[in-house]
Amino acid sequence: MSTMIKMVRALTAAAAIAVAAPAFAAGGGVSIERQEWSFAGPFGTFDRGQLQRGFKVYKEVCAACHGLRQVAFRNLAEEGGPGFTEEQAKVIAAEYTVTDGPNDDGDMFERSAVLADKFPSPFPNEQAARASNGGAYPPDFSLLAKARAAYRGFPWFVFDAFTQYQEQGPDYIYALLTGYHEAPEGVEVPAGQYYNPKFLAGHFIGMAPPLSEEVVEYTDGTPMTTEQYARDVSAFMMWAAEPHLEARKQTGFRVMIFLIVFAGLLYFTKKTLWRNVEH
Repeated sequence: MSTMIKMVRALTAAAAIAVAAPAFAAGGGVSIERQEWSFAGPFGTFDRGQLQRGFKVYKEVCAACHGLRQVAFRNLAEEGGPGFTEEQAKVIAAEYTVTDGPNDDGDMFERSAVLADKFPSPFPNEQAARASNGGAYPPDFSLLAKARAAYRGFPWFVFDAFTQYQEQGPDYIYALLTGYHEAPEGVEVPAGQYYNPKFLAGHFIGMAPPLSEEVVEYTDGTPMTTEQYARDVSAFMMWAAEPHLEARKQTGFRVMIFLIVFAGLLYFTKKTLWRNVEH
């Protein structure tokens, strides 16, 4: 019993250290700072205002190169989403053009998008995307907050199970968007590349710094800084990658309550049935 207690104490201390750690190394020693998010933890929820601001940053800055093909316009008005009304979502959809068909003549045609449509890609195919971006292929944003999560490695992923840390993706995206710097002396940046020490695939990235001060107008009084833009669009991308995050956490909480109550009932049932039986 004493050994078990010591093990529990050791794991608890390790988890506390993991929570207190301000940064973690990943991808060849890249330091990714942990950020504070409203959706973090077992009871976290999305900030609707932040999601709407993040969508605005995506629409005005990122959508020219990055698609959102797994997200439908109706998702913007669904429970757990950015909080747009159905009418607002319809107005947003009408600003996009999608290809439909074939018509009665067998031809494809273009029309304004409706709620049932998904966000159209800014390029017709990968080859066109690469041709427009110097050979680089801008990734789709739909699942990027999950797909680009920095690998924590052992023993950190063990601690993550105890601390419920699942925000590696938005942490990395925020670090990348705010990580552009002038290259150190003696470091030669290849033509068409930019220096970003937060890029997991190397310090050189084909994407130019996408954000700058006051590039997107906020009307709610939120500071229009590069850091705020990066934070808002990172949160929006987390919602796009996991739109049912809040429902999942609520279901998990209900399951835990059920299991605790069920375990208690089993215990008292056992005590009642076997109270007169000698062991």
